[in-house]
Formats: sequence, C-alpha cells, structure tokens
Amino acid sequence: MGYVCFPDTQEKLPSIPVYLTRVGVTGVKKLLKIERDVKRPIVLLPTFDAFVDLPSTKRGIHMSRSPEAISEVLEETLENNAVEIESLCAEIVNSLLKKHKYAKRAEVSMKSDYMFLKKSPVTNLKTQEMSKLMADAVGYRNGDKVVIRKMVGVEVVGMTVCPCALESVKESSKQELLKFLDEETTEKVLDTVSFSSHNQRGRGMVMIEVPEDHVIRGEDLIRIIEDSMSSSVCELLKRPDENAIVVQAHKNPMFVEDCVRNMVQRIVYEFSHLPDDTMVTVRQVNEESIHRHDAFAEKVATMGELKYEMEGINQKNK
Repeated sequence: MGYVCFPDTQEKLPSIPVYLTRVGVTGVKKLLKIERDVKRPIVLLPTFDAFVDLPSTKRGIHMSRSPEAISEVLEETLENNAVEIESLCAEIVNSLLKKHKYAKRAEVSMKSDYMFLKKSPVTNLKTQEMSKLMADAVGYRNGDKVVIRKMVGVEVVGMTVCPCALESVKESSKQELLKFLDEETTEKVLDTVSFSSHNQRGRGMVMIEVPEDHVIRGEDLIRIIEDSMSSSVCELLKRPDENAIVVQAHKNPMFVEDCVRNMVQRIVYEFSHLPDDTMVTVRQVNEESIHRHDAFAEKVATMGELKYEMEGINQKNK
C-alpha cells in the first residue's frame, strides 16, 4: 500500500507576497557527546535555532526539513566523534540550503550548558562550574558555492565590585579616622584594610568568528572572561576561600565598562594571529545589587580594528 499524495500547500502563492528574512524552528533540543583523546568526553544538551529566508512567491517553508537537517548532521557527528561546535552549525547550514533550495540564506545558532572543572583559591577543593557554550553559523549562496561564516563563544558568571562606591566609603572612613588619628597613621590604615562596596554578579560573554583552519578553545575564552572581572566565583567555597575571593575582589574594583575593555585587551593579546576581518563581540552585564536595573557594556569590532586601537594605546603609554 503506497503513501497518499498530499498537496504541497507551502508551494502556493501567499495572499500577501512579502519576502521574509528568517523562517524556521527554535528550541530544538538534542543530546551531543563529543569524544576526545585522553580527556573525558564532552556531553552537551544543546538547543538549536535554525532559519532560512523565504521568497515572496512561496507561502511557507517546508518546516520539517529544518529539524531533520539538525538530526542528520548530529547523527553523522556521533560517528565521527571529533568536531568543533561551530563546524557542526556550519554543516547544518549546508544541509538547510540543500533541503531548502529556494532559500538564499541560512542561519543556525546553538546554546548549551557547559561544565568545567576548577579548584577553590585557598583550600584547592575541586569544583564543577557551569558556563554557557554558544556557536553560530550563517551561510548564503554565492553562485554555485555556499559561503559560511561561523562563530564560537562562551558566557561565564563572575563577580565585580563597584569602584565608585568603594572610593566613597574609603573617603568617608578617612574623614572619621582623622578625628582621632594623625594623617600618617590614617594613610597606613587606609592602605591596610579593605573597604566595603556593593557587589554585582557579572555575566561576561565573548563571541569570536572562527576562520578556516583556525581553532578557538572554549576553555581559553572562559579564562579570559573570568580574569577580566574583579574576581572569579566558585560553586564550592570554604571560609578561607570566601575570604580570599572577597578580599581579592575589593582590591580589584571594576565598572562594567572596565570588564569589556579588559576582555578586549586579552583577546587581542591571545588571538592577534587571526585575520583582521575576524568579527569579535564582547559583552558584560552586571546584575546590580543596590539598583533595580542592570549595567550593560559591549564592543563589536573586527580583530583589525581592535588591534589598531590597542596599538594606539600602547604607543601613548610608551
């Protein structure tokens, strides 16, 4: 018994023939296990969004082909084991354009929780830390070829201390100390003790385009983000660890703007070998503790633009 031949409603002319930029599926969850030599395998539960554009002559895309493309590429990945997540997204983009022949452009994004190991600062307790691992790929037809640009990134939670409040508290404390201490002793006290300020949970994010024949490791991006805040944080802390983190953070106060600039400097230092047209996005969101709003800062530029800015800064500092 054969299949019933159903009508292809998507191929009909829409009543309002308008071109659509992105049509597709969101929130497609899959299990992904990536084997690695010597090291433990990476197990992810990523969520995919996949889109293609739609010409004005078609009422709809063939929607089932998009999650189908994701599933097929992931099945191939399980057989091949070694793969970068941004390359995985690029393969899905290729598959989407093969399945949606009417589309000129396809886009895939992936997000997943990613666990990494670290040790607490004083007691050296092993702790599992969570971050967000992300990848994007965008492809478009260029004649008979498909041109794809892919990006990889991470988002990590850290801690920041407000420099403005810290300086205010320090100044008010100085005025109180001068009521019963001389100037020299007061300065010694100010240089010795830590002063309070309000803290924020910071969320740092870096996305970097990955050119062909280049590899960008998520672990390196995690380190860059953590090192750019007042302090990193740990899931498991004993009292000596807590003390070390609080003291360190208050010795290293940061505005949300400082965090982004710190990340930019570290990215240029570690990835200056990437081509000048490599796109870089750096973002920091500080969840305020004494305000109802959050603080936000971002830098979007090419690697060439970032290197040019940093070279100018280095010249001035000489």
